[in-house]
Amino acid sequence: MDRHPHHFKIAFALAISAGAWGIYWLPQRILEEGGLTGGWGTIAQMIIGVLILSPISIWRKFKGRSSGLELPFTGLLIGGGFICYALSFLLTDVVRALILFYMTPIWTTIFEILFLKKRPGLERLLTLLLALGGLWIVFSKQTFFPLPENSGDWLALAGGAIFAGGMIRLEVIKTDGVFPLIFSFFVYGAIFNIFAGYMLAEYLGPMPAIEAFVSMASFLFIISVFYFIPTGIVILWSPSQLGAGLCSILFLSEIIVGVISSSILTDEPFGWREIIGSSMIVIGGILAVVLVPNKKKQ
Repeated sequence: MDRHPHHFKIAFALAISAGAWGIYWLPQRILEEGGLTGGWGTIAQMIIGVLILSPISIWRKFKGRSSGLELPFTGLLIGGGFICYALSFLLTDVVRALILFYMTPIWTTIFEILFLKKRPGLERLLTLLLALGGLWIVFSKQTFFPLPENSGDWLALAGGAIFAGGMIRLEVIKTDGVFPLIFSFFVYGAIFNIFAGYMLAEYLGPMPAIEAFVSMASFLFIISVFYFIPTGIVILWSPSQLGAGLCSILFLSEIIVGVISSSILTDEPFGWREIIGSSMIVIGGILAVVLVPNKKKQ
């Protein structure tokens, strides 16, 4: 993919937005402690997003523009991948959820080769090796390769593959702006979430009392409006501008924020492994941005 005229600005905005998702595990735990067990905090966030954006979707439909409802496959991929990621924080350790979900650079590279018939260049292989090498250094103290060990691990791994498929989809489809993407993310993500909550009821627990929703309503609204929707817009728009493979590497900024925040707030260790591994991830992300070739002159 040729370099976008605002390549660096978009890459910076994406790195910041993805980094913000690195602390998403914290509101998930807060919601669970507030009584919204069983992943119902995630469902509530998605439904709030649907309610807030529905008037715009209806207005666009009357204007003959895309509402987002006509993108079920895309919505299920990006929304479903995220839901798996969100729920995994409730069923496994933060660091394991992060590392297993962020196998996305591998998935996107594989999907680009299989579906887009792309051949990754040496710059992609270099940045991929740096990023994955950094991840390995951080987590190899537990096991040589972080294989899934519980339902949360498997959710995180599956979520990464599904979300990577969604990014490939975002790279190739043409939409009427970013709104249809963000609306399909919330609508079909909510549907996927309800289904996943039902299938995983044995692990997540039953639906909480209505009082729990009321007590956490303000917190849910703030998360959806000021955190979820703005960062989601940047994250869902970027693959069409930068390419899915590059975006999957820039998403690794979430790893850094996640590892540091979980180390500080959950007493998980932060030593030389985390410092060196995070540095490699940062270098890999910077090289991924800088080494993208300029548009060839005609």
